[in-house]
Amino acid sequence: MTDYFSEEKLAELENKLNLQFNDKGLLRRALTHKSFANENSDLNIKDNERLEFLGDSVLSLSISTYIFNKYDKYEEGKLAKIRSVIVSAPILAEKAFRLNLGNYLLLGKGEELSGGRNRDSILADTMEAILGAIYLDKDFNFAFDFIINNFKNFIFEVNNGNYIQDYKTILQEIIQKNSNNRPEYEVVKEKGPDHNKEFYVTVNFEEKELGFGKGKSKKQAEQKAAKDALQQLDK
Repeated sequence: MTDYFSEEKLAELENKLNLQFNDKGLLRRALTHKSFANENSDLNIKDNERLEFLGDSVLSLSISTYIFNKYDKYEEGKLAKIRSVIVSAPILAEKAFRLNLGNYLLLGKGEELSGGRNRDSILADTMEAILGAIYLDKDFNFAFDFIINNFKNFIFEVNNGNYIQDYKTILQEIIQKNSNNRPEYEVVKEKGPDHNKEFYVTVNFEEKELGFGKGKSKKQAEQKAAKDALQQLDK
């Protein structure tokens, strides 16, 4: 297992995370997708799904505790809405993108060829697995501090209404008030190597370009294109 991870690369990621693992095996496991483990079953490698399960709970409890104490006048419903956005796949994937987690993943050949390093769902799951690994390697208090330091800006944006989770849905709802047609998204350019590709996307309606966006995945680029379209419509 160790052979698949260079010590330099693990140290590089630890530096980005601003921590050092006592048990490097936990970090390696957090970065191991099930596709790699399945393709290399003879090596008896454990994938990150159990750590993902644990990390999901650690994240939810940490965010719940933080917003419960910070917003002491909020009712249960408002707290639940904030938490649901913060622990959602788009937020986790965005944090993973900022850490460039895709560059450190162990993926099977199929997932590699299909762009798994930039897939939101895989990156979000990996982010949760890393949180689970941190919890096991340290303790809950350490994991709590790590989570809040890395997600408090998202909490601030969500609480102030500055973070909209799904621009594509909003754009589609606006358009379909006046038309039965839907906006269409087109990848106009791809740039960079497979492990660090950038996608350029336009959103079009009735042969007119409404917006443009770029991102590390098609989904991210589409969301940015939809956001740009909404800003143009506001003008």
